Amino acid sequence: MNIETIGGRIRRKRKELGLTQVQVAKSVGVSPTSIVFWERDETVPTGKNLLGLCKKLHVEPDWLLTGKQPKSSSAVGSGNAELLGNMQAWDNKTPLGEDEVAIPLLSTEELSASNYRICEPEQAQEVRLRFAKSILRSYNVSPSEVACVTVRGDSMEPVLPGGSTVGINFGDKELSDGKIYAIDHNGELYIKKLYRLPGGGMRIYSFNESEYPAREYSESQINEQRITIVGRIFWYSVLL
Repeated sequence: MNIETIGGRIRRKRKELGLTQVQVAKSVGVSPTSIVFWERDETVPTGKNLLGLCKKLHVEPDWLLTGKQPKSSSAVGSGNAELLGNMQAWDNKTPLGEDEVAIPLLSTEELSASNYRICEPEQAQEVRLRFAKSILRSYNVSPSEVACVTVRGDSMEPVLPGGSTVGINFGDKELSDGKIYAIDHNGELYIKKLYRLPGGGMRIYSFNESEYPAREYSESQINEQRITIVGRIFWYSVLL
């Protein structure tokens, strides 16, 4: 049984998209020779080159490096966040179906910095997203404890580029290694991947690790810098 290598996956996706090595190299910002070396498995793309290559080939870094296919196009690794049915934007004039619930799409300013209580959607803004109640229940997500917000910046690229929409479950604040959470860091809202450290510490990880290296905080530093978990990310959507 032949096992497909990283280079094999790069070559296959490039050909499926009808791209030449020169076109890919120009888009990523490397020489055509680099593409040749990657496809021959003589070298492996890393950092910005990996992100640029994945963007050009329309693939996830995890798949390119490991060959493991995510559960869905909007899944952030196994069990981290999943696409919960079809998402549609609507205003307050659109009627809900019997099995639908309206989830407010808020700006970070529309979340209270003190306790992240959700504003009334009718008072905050008109845009909401609708989800199936049955699907939310199957994931133990209470509609009254969630809201959607827009990701800012490029620290979570290429998985969650700026402008992506994420759903925050305010009822789930228990840290589970490798899951994605909304955190309050000294009054600012961030979307990050978290890990436990011995002694009550926390490791904060960004997918764009080459530009935003992981940071580790002891329990005392967490308290000093007012780092708290706002809620776990249960869903996200990316516009390509």
